[in-house]
Amino acid sequence: MHGQVNTVWSWDKQRSLTNPFDFTAIPALLEMLDISGCIITIDAMGTQKSIAQKIIAANADYILSLKDNHPKLHQQVKNWFEIAQSLGFKDVDVNISQRIEKGHHRIENRQVYTVPVSQLPVLHEQDLWAGLTTVVMVVRSIQHWNQTTHEVQFYITSLASDANKIGSAIRQHWGIENSVHWTLDVTFNEDECRIRSLHSPQNFALLRRIALNALERESSFRRSIRQKSRRAAMNDQYMVSVLAAALPNSTLS
Repeated sequence: MHGQVNTVWSWDKQRSLTNPFDFTAIPALLEMLDISGCIITIDAMGTQKSIAQKIIAANADYILSLKDNHPKLHQQVKNWFEIAQSLGFKDVDVNISQRIEKGHHRIENRQVYTVPVSQLPVLHEQDLWAGLTTVVMVVRSIQHWNQTTHEVQFYITSLASDANKIGSAIRQHWGIENSVHWTLDVTFNEDECRIRSLHSPQNFALLRRIALNALERESSFRRSIRQKSRRAAMNDQYMVSVLAAALPNSTLS
């Protein structure tokens, strides 16, 4: 296989379930799930017109991250927000929310700006984005010990301009990402991994998430993921139980 392998993780917050899928499987995943009435948040790699169309067709809403994979649209939105913000959003129907969170020796100040797309000049291929209603800018300032970092991110969404609602959905998306990353690092030392050659990084990332999924689903041994992992390494019978948990209707024994 040639080229980069892109992977999407589907996360069920109630069942703490991570599922690995090739990027091209996102449309099939959307068809498998009943997403009616849901808000679907997807990273930039899933910001595709066909995916937006499928979400709208399923009677759901989307919030899609906008980055350089759509350079013209991204630049238009970025430039517009920069100019509008410098003018104090004068005569602009903007909705703003601000949230400050403290914890783990860090303070995060997050501002969310949402503007109806009708307030902007016509965007690049605007009519091809099904349901496009609002553009979003999120400004994050994170103070950790004596270091401060700043991030600005942009989104397009089918939701009406509501900074609190949209900001909450984006925050939940980040929370899932951070939770999975933390678990993978603590349990599997993912950040320390030095595997770099060929497709090995993607392959091992996939294996870690499959393992995390199996350990999360195994319920006979109610301990931490790290403790479950150690037990599986030392107890073959428990390892079989973990593998069986990852295979619905399995008859492994």
